[in-house]
Amino acid sequence: MLKLSNRNALYILIVLAPLAWAGLVLFTNYIPPRTLLAFSAFFLLLGIALTSTFAPIAYFIGLRFLSSRLYRTTIRHALRQGGLLTLCILLNLILLALHSWNIVTAIVIFVVAIIIEVVSLARK
Repeated sequence: MLKLSNRNALYILIVLAPLAWAGLVLFTNYIPPRTLLAFSAFFLLLGIALTSTFAPIAYFIGLRFLSSRLYRTTIRHALRQGGLLTLCILLNLILLALHSWNIVTAIVIFVVAIIIEVVSLARK
């Protein structure tokens, strides 16, 4: 099994983020959003772009502001936090595309993500 260090995983994410955003821009310019496959591909590309953008940001914030003896910042935690934030954004956008979005569902989605993060941090 290939084991990546925090630094190598961070470099991969930093290189992947602009590529994913460029792919998303190209996809939205050339593919009309008329089919379910086009919507699925759009949300998949958006998810990859957001996760690869939020994970390094979460890592640097955790490294700079949250480092202590009790909480050691790793790329694994940053990926989970970036993935949770991405999931919240994607779920809200999917509900908005389906014309089912309202502020209550948005608050519930973010509260569930916060609870998942607190439980995963408490498990340590």
